[in-house]
Amino acid sequence: MARGDLTFDLFVIGGGINGCGIARDAAGRGLSVGLAEMGDLASATSSASTKLFHGGLRYLEYFEVRLVREALEERETLLKAMPHISWPMRFVLPVHRDMRFEGSTPMSKLLSTVMPWMKGRRPAWLIRAGLFLYDHLGGRKILPATKTLDLRSSPEGAPLDDRFETAFEYSDCWVEDSRLVVLNARDAEARGAEILPRTKVVSAERTDALWRIVLEDDAGRREVFAKALLNAAGPWVGDVIRDTIHAESREKTRLVRGSHIVTRRLFDHDKCYFFQGRDGRIMFAIPYERDFTLIGTTDQEHTNAESPAECTEAERDYMIDFVNAYLKEPISAEDVVWSYSGVRPLYDNGASSASAATRDYTLKVEAEGGAPVLHVFGGKITTYRRLAESAMQELSPYFDGLPGAWTAGVALPGGQFPVDGVEALTSALRRDFPFLTPEWAGRLVRAYGTEAREMLGAAATKEDLGRDFGATLSEAEVVWLMDREWARRAEDIVWRRTKLGLRLDKDQLAALDAFMVARADERKLAAE
Repeated sequence: MARGDLTFDLFVIGGGINGCGIARDAAGRGLSVGLAEMGDLASATSSASTKLFHGGLRYLEYFEVRLVREALEERETLLKAMPHISWPMRFVLPVHRDMRFEGSTPMSKLLSTVMPWMKGRRPAWLIRAGLFLYDHLGGRKILPATKTLDLRSSPEGAPLDDRFETAFEYSDCWVEDSRLVVLNARDAEARGAEILPRTKVVSAERTDALWRIVLEDDAGRREVFAKALLNAAGPWVGDVIRDTIHAESREKTRLVRGSHIVTRRLFDHDKCYFFQGRDGRIMFAIPYERDFTLIGTTDQEHTNAESPAECTEAERDYMIDFVNAYLKEPISAEDVVWSYSGVRPLYDNGASSASAATRDYTLKVEAEGGAPVLHVFGGKITTYRRLAESAMQELSPYFDGLPGAWTAGVALPGGQFPVDGVEALTSALRRDFPFLTPEWAGRLVRAYGTEAREMLGAAATKEDLGRDFGATLSEAEVVWLMDREWARRAEDIVWRRTKLGLRLDKDQLAALDAFMVARADERKLAAE
């Protein structure tokens, strides 16, 4: 993008899933779109989720039926558009014979009033009723229905304490969250959007019928203009309102920190556990990156978006104690190999606790001063596409003749193959590139789908891919990610474009970073 004045139809602040999803939707409707992200794409909340496309079973306890229905409907729509980075997963929910909870959800309060003897309990019949709704609210076609497991004889019961005899098994989906963001950004760019990572919006003010936006990146400051502004800054949405556009808003964001830990692999099967705690919360234990288990999440108030989101020792120990109440072989802090934390920018609906705060999204348009600005509050990764459609509907009065919704079922880059086609795609890749191991080919297909073949190019041997950085990360893949996906430093690749940071040592990471910096410098000199 040339430096100097440029006028967009829509300028988006924020390169998380909501910002990139909206940019894609808008560009696909023919609008000229710019997007600025002050860090790397998905560098905050959108790479720190539990990585699930799910309806939110526990939200039924808060009677958020519309949110759950919309999320359930979206699971299969999204699955068909990105079968490389999302896939079905079965969830095992062990049933307690007699366990009292301290939860205070609307559902538990209702049960306590109507059936006082049920106070503090989620009886099996209530869970099964919730799962019946879960199976039928969203028009499920691909995902299998709920069933009952006998944990005494099934592999799913082996890791659990012997007191658990029965479980319900239901369906949701896994998603590679940070790849979801970058693929939306890539598709937006392919449709004409300008994607500007590591670019901060310093200020934005209305001038006549346009927004005058000041951007700052490594090369300095410049101005662009836009007919409409969209604030999808996530945890910083309030800061943008107050400090960037100097506006007033009665809407508030509630910052809630969710932390996760990753341990050695705790069980052999590929299903996820859904555990209930005595405090009324729930915890997932999910197969992760083949050799690990992902455990999360917490709900802690986070007072300042500028404060680093880090998993505290107290949160780590809470999650360990939580799952140890279920496991036959307890884990300890020594089993934790990595942790991460993200701040969820929830809409502040005045809920009494972080857990009770709504996960639904709220969109607010403000146009009294001329050119419109739309603020995005809250939302969850499963409903990002529907949020984008709603955002465009809110903005449609300001763009004559704006085409209708189009993204449902339209594949993201690399996703042009059937939902059940991963195995066939992997086999074909290994046939044509016989130097690939099964694990290597599987990783490439899960990351790049049909584009894995393009990335490998004409390579006939492993050496043809250039330098080996370890853990199957080749120079060819690094170059692809730098040229196609805005990766600039090692951290971008090993924790967001992939999760190879779990497998690379400090020396390998340093070598990768040095290579990327040197290559970027060479390209910069060549362009001058």
